[in-house]
Amino acid sequence: MRDITIEDMVEITVDDRVITAKKGKSVLQAARDNGIRIPHICYHPALKPSGSCRLCVVEIASRSGRAVVMPSCAVKVKSGLWVKTSTQQVLASRLNAFDRLLRMAPDSIRIRRMAEEFNVDIPGLPDGCIRCRLCIRVCRDIIGAKALKMESLDSNGGDVVPEPGRCLGCGTCANICPTGFIRVDDHDGFRTVSLRGKTVGKLPLVRCEGCGRMYVTSDFLNHVETATLDHPHVKVSHKFCKTCVKLLSDKTQSARVTTR
Repeated sequence: MRDITIEDMVEITVDDRVITAKKGKSVLQAARDNGIRIPHICYHPALKPSGSCRLCVVEIASRSGRAVVMPSCAVKVKSGLWVKTSTQQVLASRLNAFDRLLRMAPDSIRIRRMAEEFNVDIPGLPDGCIRCRLCIRVCRDIIGAKALKMESLDSNGGDVVPEPGRCLGCGTCANICPTGFIRVDDHDGFRTVSLRGKTVGKLPLVRCEGCGRMYVTSDFLNHVETATLDHPHVKVSHKFCKTCVKLLSDKTQSARVTTR
């Protein structure tokens, strides 16, 4: 292999900085060799460039003087070439490329970190919420707590957020959620309802008079009591979980059948 001579090299200008590059190399390779960062995903030095990710686009000054946005991995260096890596056209194209890639791979940490490095604003990680509003509707229309709402409506349909201090800890929102986005956790005598890892409500639990299991929040029992004040109570008030209620009901039914 012969030594590289001055005849093998050319000078190009990248962001007003003159750099030297070997003939036959791409603008992306020349930039990398000179410590100039250009985002890329689909480039590999062992393979021919494809330009499919569109992240490595740069602005090239053509002979006519008109600027053209092109993938830097596919443009060969030549003497006197002028390159811009962060013009408005480049940034707009780069944003579209990140957006397209994240629609295909929304959980890709590498793409998200690269977008952050190049100051590209992208949506947050998908959280599993499909914005169906079932949780909001059941909490408002059936339970009556109005503990959830939609906020900051935008292109993704907004976010479900809590109304502070309104959650009763009934868990109906989690039961109706079609994707399991809302979580309910009973631990150490408290029920925690959460979404996106943030607490919607943390409330004390009541112990079942039958089996002793902590099964419902005191706030929800109080809410039911208040909501049914205008209705005649035809049954004896109790604090039994649904399992014990079923067992007691089965025993009562069995006793009725036996005494006939």
